[in-house]
Amino acid sequence: MKKAPKDVDEYIMGTPKEVRGTLVKLRRVIKKAAPKATERISYGMPFYEYGGSGFKGRLVYFAVFKKYIAVYIPPSRAGDLLDKLKKYQATKSSFHFLLDKQFPFALVGKTVQEIVEKIDSQTKSK
Repeated sequence: MKKAPKDVDEYIMGTPKEVRGTLVKLRRVIKKAAPKATERISYGMPFYEYGGSGFKGRLVYFAVFKKYIAVYIPPSRAGDLLDKLKKYQATKSSFHFLLDKQFPFALVGKTVQEIVEKIDSQTKSK
């Protein structure tokens, strides 16, 4: 069994060279969209926590597979925002971006930013 990476840097360095640039840029996009999010490793993949701890704070995960990069957004966080990513949807909460296609950084960043804004507005209204 492969040992889980200790942080996101180690995760990225453990991926194939051809995909590292995309992951670095994806990480930058997520951090820009959610600058107050905490970066962690969970289930062996990069994970961003925002607006709470534990399950309530799950914002977004990403992972590399043989033919695609998966981005996981908990449906409870995104709600109707998932429609924007529908053409990439593989499961209820995962979106698969093929490695041989251009990665939609702006779309992922905008989605994460909108989720953060939604969380912030819900927090302020309480």
